[in-house]
Amino acid sequence: MVSKNVTVVNYSVKEAYMRTKKENGFSLIELLLVVVIIGVLAALAVPALRKAQRTTENGATIATLRTISSTQVSYYTQNRRFGRLPEINTVESTPFGTTVGDRVVKGEYVFEMAPTAPTDENLQTEFTILATRNMTGEDVVAYELNQTGRIRQVLPFVKEDLGE
Repeated sequence: MVSKNVTVVNYSVKEAYMRTKKENGFSLIELLLVVVIIGVLAALAVPALRKAQRTTENGATIATLRTISSTQVSYYTQNRRFGRLPEINTVESTPFGTTVGDRVVKGEYVFEMAPTAPTDENLQTEFTILATRNMTGEDVVAYELNQTGRIRQVLPFVKEDLGE
């Protein structure tokens, strides 16, 4: 006698193997999908990271220009003239950059005086220091500091001052 609850299923050998086989690992499509998602995330994150680095570098440069301004005031008080960049770079116990000739380099910025080699007579009344970043494939960024302590962005052109 056959029970009424028995179901007869006809599986082929292949179907039976597929139903009992446990799949291990990922399929090629799943791996490609993960790689594409990581690529999209990287494409979005890298420009944001570069922008954050530029903003940090610009802020550090403005802080360095403020340090140079206060160092120039001290130098003027002692020497009755403003100092050239190599002179004021050695006044502080910690230099604000690496002296290369008449210039000082810090990070991606080059600090130089205008004119490049001012005379002592010029330095008795005024000075101008330019901090310039000129990276390939990017806009040139330049800040200017003068004897009044005023810092302004000169490239790309911005109307507002960045310091006193």
